[in-house]
Amino acid sequence: MQEKIRNAEILLEALPYIREFNKRPFVIKYGGSAMVDPELRDKVAQDIVLLKLVSINVIVVHGGGKHINEVIDKYGIAPEFKNGLRVTDDATMEVAEMVLSGKANKDIVTLINKHGGRAVGISGKDGPLLFAEQYRDESGEDYGRVGVVNHVERDILDILDSNNFIPVISPVAVDNEGRTYNVNADIAAGKIARAVNAAKLIYLTDVQGICRDPSAGDTLYSTLSSSAALDLMEEGIIAGGMLPKVRSILECLDEGVEKVHIINGTIPHALLLEIFTRGGIGTEFHLD
Repeated sequence: MQEKIRNAEILLEALPYIREFNKRPFVIKYGGSAMVDPELRDKVAQDIVLLKLVSINVIVVHGGGKHINEVIDKYGIAPEFKNGLRVTDDATMEVAEMVLSGKANKDIVTLINKHGGRAVGISGKDGPLLFAEQYRDESGEDYGRVGVVNHVERDILDILDSNNFIPVISPVAVDNEGRTYNVNADIAAGKIARAVNAAKLIYLTDVQGICRDPSAGDTLYSTLSSSAALDLMEEGIIAGGMLPKVRSILECLDEGVEKVHIINGTIPHALLLEIFTRGGIGTEFHLD
């Protein structure tokens, strides 16, 4: 009986969050081990379906770097990265689009639907949804068919939401001339979150969140204001590959996204634990 009472208490703990986020858009950036490990993939799909069933408007944006590496290796194409971005020649772009908008996307759609959701897989070219321009770094160098999103046309998302579908989006974009671009999934998720005025943008990663000492789990920052995050960047606590992610997070907060979360997707049901429990399990970013 005590176990049953505890189960009821868990449900009641989620109640205020379900009420608060009713009909609000959540953007989930799906990547890392949670996208590769079969057991974790199944649990993420269950979480997404549950969020939708309690009337949270879920939008999923996914990556697929590991899958792309596997396929380009079969084609004999050597992967090349600069500043954390995949250098994308025409051949690599063809493979990236095939993987991202094909197998990776449809695998996620199939799992969500298996658990009772109504997922629809699209790329940024559908609609079109994501418009991009050529990415250039600070020195003016481009990395081939790497793009940066300059506009999100949200009409297709509104149509899917009004019909109770869950959009699952691959980060492939197009420019005004119809040229295809490979877009960083983190950045694409941030742009989409801003366009729909998301209540939450959640990054599923392979790390706990922001820790003062990454080797010690008890140094996790459960919440960070935008100014505190800037201080940690200046101190070098937020560094390396986390820097562009956090810069994008701060831009999202400045442009209307209410909360941004970095959570460890290797924890089963990480989404539910972060959203529906008081302490959460990752790092939540908010404006001062």
